[in-house]
Amino acid sequence: MTNVTLTDVSKSYGGTNVLKGIDLDIRQGELVVFVGPSGCGKSTLLRMIAGLEKITGGTLEIDGRVVNDTPPAQRGIAMVFQSYALYPHMTVRENMAFALDIAKVPKAEAARKVEAAADTLQLTPYLDRLPKALSGGQRQRVAIGRAIVRDPKVYLFDEPLSNLDAALRVATRIEIAQLKERMPDATMIYVTHDQVEAMTLATRIVVLADKGISQVGTPLELYEAPKNEFVAQFIGSPSMNLLPGRITATGAQTEVTLAGGGVALSAIPTEPDAMGRQVNVGIRPEDLVPTNGAAIYTGAVDYVEALGEVTLLYFVAEGNRPGVIAKLPGIHRQARHSTVALTADPARVHLFANGQSLRVRSATR
Repeated sequence: MTNVTLTDVSKSYGGTNVLKGIDLDIRQGELVVFVGPSGCGKSTLLRMIAGLEKITGGTLEIDGRVVNDTPPAQRGIAMVFQSYALYPHMTVRENMAFALDIAKVPKAEAARKVEAAADTLQLTPYLDRLPKALSGGQRQRVAIGRAIVRDPKVYLFDEPLSNLDAALRVATRIEIAQLKERMPDATMIYVTHDQVEAMTLATRIVVLADKGISQVGTPLELYEAPKNEFVAQFIGSPSMNLLPGRITATGAQTEVTLAGGGVALSAIPTEPDAMGRQVNVGIRPEDLVPTNGAAIYTGAVDYVEALGEVTLLYFVAEGNRPGVIAKLPGIHRQARHSTVALTADPARVHLFANGQSLRVRSATR
């Protein structure tokens, strides 16, 4: 069982703490994605696992063995970087076999491993081509193949798709997802700033912020039940709307009154002692819908982004009521400068006090 376990791991540069108190257990067969804002330490954490950055405190175990002081080559890891870093004068076959040649693996065994990896990555027709004759996505697959032939315990990906254009990024993301399905026992750790990559690839997502872990969970757990306002606004695009309000009744029919007017939201499950608390009411843009009846928010549309499959409506902030964004399916040509009334299903609403979630949810919905 190839597990990766971090216990109270920290990283400092001189007197500056970058990461602290990192506790994480990555199980065999998982594809765990690290996400977070720029500078949060996600690539640093990955490099610490790889052995490219020294761990300041705590312990790192790979396959049950503490590897804090183990050289990278002896950790049983393989890393795929942003840059393909392929040798331009070598063929695909030679690039993939290079690490095996350095390790003096018998040529017959090395050839078998290269051909098996090429078959997995659908690179067999390109084995005798030079990198310049490949597309960007194919080059990234060669870089992944170079990792596969080493048969590592853990695969590390450091933003491997960031240098690709939009179309190639989508295609290569699908290929990585399919690769993981073909390698169900492989343990993978993946760093990205792209939410779509995180949501579609991850078994679990680790959200990093404020020098530590803000929340760990499956993609839908983070989307449906964020533990705090940071995760709520970081996961999802556009970000969750936050509207000030106050809990005015609790019990079977919990009621929240929003500042600035609007019909109160009822029947929101919350903690039992939440009565009277000032809260931020979180509503995702895709959960706001136009209504001809009682509205929780009515405002003037200041700007429209028509994306074809969806339309984003940006509402003007007025008084003590912030502006919001609504994400409506389809095309809404006449929405700009109009006044639109919005409502939301209380089951989709989130409540936060002092930045932390008050929402009580069942395990599944």
